Amino acid sequence: MMTLFDLTGKVALVTGATHGLGMAMAKALAQAGATLVVNGNTPEKMEKALLTYEEAGINAKGYLFDVTNEAAAQESIAQIEYEVGPIAILVNNAGMIKRIPALEMDVADFRKVLDVDLTGPFIMSKNVGKYMVERRAGKIINICSMMSELGRDTVSAYAAAKGGLKMLTKNLATEWAKYNVQVNGIGPGYFATDQTAPIRVEGHPFNEFIIHRTPARRWGDPEDLAGATIFLASKASDFVNGQILYVDGGILATIGKPSNEH
Repeated sequence: MMTLFDLTGKVALVTGATHGLGMAMAKALAQAGATLVVNGNTPEKMEKALLTYEEAGINAKGYLFDVTNEAAAQESIAQIEYEVGPIAILVNNAGMIKRIPALEMDVADFRKVLDVDLTGPFIMSKNVGKYMVERRAGKIINICSMMSELGRDTVSAYAAAKGGLKMLTKNLATEWAKYNVQVNGIGPGYFATDQTAPIRVEGHPFNEFIIHRTPARRWGDPEDLAGATIFLASKASDFVNGQILYVDGGILATIGKPSNEH
């Protein structure tokens, strides 16, 4: 049974994997046997990340390029295919968010978020996907969000992009399933990362809100994404197409309860 989840010999490319949830998912793939390739676009972050992977006993290969630049992405993908091996798993994790009220948001900022969070995954999926289609095998995992389903103040561009990414996932799955390429997504909830550390303190209103709003009554641990990532990257999900697996502690399953209820 465990061979269903064995990724030995598979090359996995994870974008935006120099920190945070991208790094957590990348580590999980490597620990399941995959040959790990990580993408970033900042030399300093990449150098630090590769040291972190090395300390974890992972021999990761780093490639610097901007996922929104198709020419650069094409060149790097071809280089990875030649230098490391055929890409069997692609995780489109690179993303950004700008928290600006819609009435105050410049169109340029809106377009930037869509470019990184939606156009970037399209560019990567298209240019890795062509190899997968030719080989009649491949796994693409798009990192969506609860904002693929819900709205929230100040994140109109992010929600628009992540909602679009959900539908891009379904459409690519529709086109490529017949070639034995599975395209699915993961929608993380609220996770304990370095970025959320300043608000994950007792007494902070947002910390209290998340703990109360989440049926599991806690923030997610980055390692909570490991199982979903390995499942969608492995043979175990060979007949799973166009699905978004929400790893959110149950937030999307409930309407919530009044703040005075425990």
